[in-house]
Amino acid sequence: MKQFCLVLGASGAIGRAISEQLAKDGWSLYLQYNQGEEVTFELVSVLSAVYPEQEFMMIQADLTDPLAAENISSSIFSLQAIVVASGQALYKLVEDTTADEMDALWKVHVQTPIRLISLLASKLRKNNISHIIMIGSIWGEAGASGEALYATVKGALHAFVKSYAQEAAGNGVLVNAVAPGLINTKMNGHLTDIEEQELIDEIPLARAGETDEVGHLVSFLLSGRANYITGQILRINGGWYI
Repeated sequence: MKQFCLVLGASGAIGRAISEQLAKDGWSLYLQYNQGEEVTFELVSVLSAVYPEQEFMMIQADLTDPLAAENISSSIFSLQAIVVASGQALYKLVEDTTADEMDALWKVHVQTPIRLISLLASKLRKNNISHIIMIGSIWGEAGASGEALYATVKGALHAFVKSYAQEAAGNGVLVNAVAPGLINTKMNGHLTDIEEQELIDEIPLARAGETDEVGHLVSFLLSGRANYITGQILRINGGWYI
């Protein structure tokens, strides 16, 4: 039987890497995107050609829309895993952040994904084992000056994972977060070369991580070889402890 996974934020760099790895592992995928239609369409085309026996479906949704969770859930049928890789950065001081920006960040990272999980929980429970993986952040644990609101919503995701893992364990739903450190994506585009090198100098492995390395960790969690792991924040940061 086909295994289906919903990937939120499939058009982003980390979301795409996760999708490519899960497709390689044999998963059929629902691929949610907001503005990245061209990127997601190209991804579906590539995956469909390489893995013709699997299914790859695009779902467009703006996660700031109050009805986004309901709209996404109505497109989901069989489901065994959810990966929340959606998100947006915000580089601002707290006093310069508007209420609308705060609201959008909360909805994209926390409210809509959790609402969607609540709507899809009954489908996950139909499996002996199912999975929820949320992409957190090193900043959700350490905090970040100039990214306080971003760190706040990632910290909220970490707290949700620890709590919901206990709530859902009796139904065979494993809930974990993957917390990347510095990953080589365009999210770091605001950094100058000097600023980026200063960060790399703090990392014991002396480099940024790659998106496929995040994909490999998600793959392991969904592989059936990690079924005694739940409620964990799994760090992938090159030994970078701030």
